[in-house]
Amino acid sequence: MRLPAWLAQHLAALRALLVLTVLFGLAYPLAFVVVGKLPGLSAEADGSLVRVGAETVGSSLIGQSFTDADGNAVLTYFQSRPSAAGDGYDPTSTSASNLGPESVVDTLSDDPDDAVQSLLTQVCARSLAIGKREGVDGSRPYCTADGVGAVLAVFHRDGFTGPVTRVVSVNQTGTPFVATYQGVTVEPAENGEDYRALGGVITPIRGDAPDSPIVPSDAVTSSGSGLDPNISVAYADLQAPRIARERGISLAHVHELIREYTTGRALGFLGEAGVNVLELNVALDAGK
Repeated sequence: MRLPAWLAQHLAALRALLVLTVLFGLAYPLAFVVVGKLPGLSAEADGSLVRVGAETVGSSLIGQSFTDADGNAVLTYFQSRPSAAGDGYDPTSTSASNLGPESVVDTLSDDPDDAVQSLLTQVCARSLAIGKREGVDGSRPYCTADGVGAVLAVFHRDGFTGPVTRVVSVNQTGTPFVATYQGVTVEPAENGEDYRALGGVITPIRGDAPDSPIVPSDAVTSSGSGLDPNISVAYADLQAPRIARERGISLAHVHELIREYTTGRALGFLGEAGVNVLELNVALDAGK
């Protein structure tokens, strides 16, 4: 007996659904589970977890902070780069700061919840703090001595041209980082004032910081994912004297460990060499 065309079509669709469900809903996922359990692949499949004895201390693929309860760096550990993922290295909130090179003006307010630091000021503040922690010069171009963006709003008589009539240090409510600009006294900023909207030309001031800051860029900027587990070799080397001093070990030994936990460029030419911070700190705790 020949089935009606509509019924034959529905039965064919049902058979296809069942076959595809078995293949791609059961067999395909199970095949990857089996592959993930093969020797040499199981650690990666489980999240590349790092264990100290029976305790899991993190993942070699996801960065983490090494700070105390107050958020201060623990001096016996290498410090990771900043993170914009949630409260820091939150894999459920992976993200970047979404701030770019034009983010140079802070939002000033007496209310900390309303105040917003520009990317420039974040970089300046981090560089100054790291410089103090590591005992080096943390100055950077376009940063003030107190760690904010060295930026002026310059008002001209004819808008963008003509003599300068007024100058405001837009990121400082206290004493400006320069007293005068082109013969005009520099004013401190007032909270909540938008000097760009008032006609001021935003003008970053380079200052006399070295062209190549001692504090490397990855120490003061977050990665695109906010989860980067690595730091540059330069940042690791910068921290090495502190680690040697705080742990009472030789500087040469710290540098040996840095080299041991340094991975080269991806495929030999992509990106830069990186040092896995968690693995390095675990090795230090193990007395290697």
